[in-house]
Amino acid sequence: MIEVRPDMSKVLVVDDMPLNRKLQKTYLKEVGYKVVLAEDGIDALRRIREESPDLILLDVMMPKMDGFQVCKHIKNNSRTKFTPVILVTALNEIEAKIKGIEAGADDFISKPFNKLELLARVKSLLRIKHLNKELQVKIHQLENAQKKLKKLAVTDGLTGAFNYRFFKKQLTKEVIRAERHNKNVSIIMLDIDYFKNYNDTNGHPAGDAVLKTIAEILSKNIRNIDIAARYGGEEFAIILVETNKASGGIVANKLKRLIEYYKFYHEETQPNGKLTVSMGVATFPENGKMPDDLVAFADKRLYKAKKQGRNKVISD
Repeated sequence: MIEVRPDMSKVLVVDDMPLNRKLQKTYLKEVGYKVVLAEDGIDALRRIREESPDLILLDVMMPKMDGFQVCKHIKNNSRTKFTPVILVTALNEIEAKIKGIEAGADDFISKPFNKLELLARVKSLLRIKHLNKELQVKIHQLENAQKKLKKLAVTDGLTGAFNYRFFKKQLTKEVIRAERHNKNVSIIMLDIDYFKNYNDTNGHPAGDAVLKTIAEILSKNIRNIDIAARYGGEEFAIILVETNKASGGIVANKLKRLIEYYKFYHEETQPNGKLTVSMGVATFPENGKMPDDLVAFADKRLYKAKKQGRNKVISD
């Protein structure tokens, strides 16, 4: 069971009678609560904004604005709606309590109040409030954990790009969509030239850094609706939504140049003195009507680019 420390809790006492305010303040301070005072409803709302109390002891019968009205203001405010409110009233009629419940009150205490009863009710509601706060924190943590797990399920652990599984799933969706609406969709298959040589010469940590950098270049230079994924090893794949063959070639050449001009660590050790990539582009429906056919066609063009000297894009 959670134990609420009084010295960590602030209580707002609202009463138009100075003697009542003083009495409640004395009782609460004796056990260590921090106490803030307000002499009417309007003053109470101001003090709530300034002090953010953990609990409010609210007199019902007050001038300007009675306790029912103040309670409604508190409970209708998203910032304060979970702050416990105890209505302090000399009214014992059932109608008054119903009105208090409708206003959002969490508990009631009747005047003249008993010191022990007052402290017990305050302690009980503060415990509930802190339990609720802990629950909200746990829910927030759980939601964040679920978001992270969901992201991990679709992303490559090293590069942060989408993974092979997500690429295949999205490509199937986009091909179905393109067929339904009589649209194009293009894919780019990309492979890093002489990557084994780079790894062997500079070490795997340097190679991992290259993979991360290329993934970042790809992700930052395509549209939000497009997908950049790590296909496997040093190979990446890109889905270009509603993109024809000509536009797919333009995008691929832009990405090739961005990678070619990027200054990679020790890229001068590569056979052509630069770290580069080769790409093959395929477009639905002219190069294939099924996702696997598109990938196979783009792959053939990718290896054709490699045979023709690398650092090339083959799109037709």
